[in-house]
Amino acid sequence: MGYYDDHSPNQYRKRGKGSSFLMGLIGGIIGALLVVLIYPNVTNLNGQTSVETTQKNQGNAPSKNVSLDVTSDVTAAVEKTANSVVGITNIQTSSFWSTTESQEAGVGSGVMYKKAEDVVYIVTNHHVVEGASQLEVTLADGTKLPAELRGTDVWTDLAVVQVDAKDISDKMISEFGDSDALKIGEPVIAIGNPLGLQFSGSVTQGIISGVNRTVPVDINKDGIPDWQAEVIQTDAAINPGNSGGALVNIGGQVIGINSMKIAESAVEGIGFSIPINYVIPIIEDLEKFGEVKRPSMGVTLRNVNEVAAYHQQQTLKLPKDVQEGVMIESVVPNSPAESAGLKELDVIVELDGEKVDDILQLRKHLYTEKSVGDSMKVKYYRGGKLNEVTLKLTDESRM
Repeated sequence: MGYYDDHSPNQYRKRGKGSSFLMGLIGGIIGALLVVLIYPNVTNLNGQTSVETTQKNQGNAPSKNVSLDVTSDVTAAVEKTANSVVGITNIQTSSFWSTTESQEAGVGSGVMYKKAEDVVYIVTNHHVVEGASQLEVTLADGTKLPAELRGTDVWTDLAVVQVDAKDISDKMISEFGDSDALKIGEPVIAIGNPLGLQFSGSVTQGIISGVNRTVPVDINKDGIPDWQAEVIQTDAAINPGNSGGALVNIGGQVIGINSMKIAESAVEGIGFSIPINYVIPIIEDLEKFGEVKRPSMGVTLRNVNEVAAYHQQQTLKLPKDVQEGVMIESVVPNSPAESAGLKELDVIVELDGEKVDDILQLRKHLYTEKSVGDSMKVKYYRGGKLNEVTLKLTDESRM
């Protein structure tokens, strides 16, 4: 009588082999499915199996440095303009008893904008060259050239410097753009020498933050604004040494000459540049005459609001509702003002039909609306009565 012995060694081995085969087959199928699910892209275009990996090089396999050709509108603009931006060193002479020494007073920036025969003209700021006994220009490649001051203008903070054209190619001359076409938010680039020649040719990027800005300027340092500078506002970094450098649009055209920034601990990213359309007529005068030809009345002035109320009523005899205007302190002999009959203590309140509240408004009208030889209507109070005269403006430099 036989029976099936489940514990027979032979039976155990026979059943174990079949079971192992079946389990192995199932395991292989499951493993293949897992690979397909986890790595869906393991098959390449040739039908061959491959697995992508981000594993780093192992063993002795050498790594490779990848060289990228990064070219953009910004790099193209910089490449086009950078060589036209130069460093300008202000050298001043000082004497200690019998010894005379020349020393560097400061370094600013400038922009080469015109090549005429054997001379190259460079525009910069008045405050960069102010007080210089010598000027030295440093080109983008480090070449240093002696420079000569062609002309300067304190009111616009602009100056023109000239150097010999021998070492300067036509490609190093900048191209001017149209500052009247600027839009708020438009990208711009500032190129200059912040903190001196150590960082020459530095480039910063920003946007046009504002156009047609006016900034009060105290020229004689008496705490009272003498002029309203018309500027472009930008958040491109402008630091000491950038003065006179280029503000460039994305096309590589100079659209402003960097001039100033608000330097307060609570303020960041407010810099100013003189619009190039405003710069052009100024530097043309500086090239030709060494100064800007401006019209003059031939008077010295004072704001009425600086005069005590008592003298407004008793000395000037102004109507009570007239509290603003410009008082004539003195009249230059043989000037347009004297020829028109204007006198000391007359109070000007209107020019060519436009109300005048202070000296800033008077200068703005005179310097931006009028030219040498023009006629101008002046309304003024004398002894409490309103009068009007017409005078013919003359050259300021002849006063």
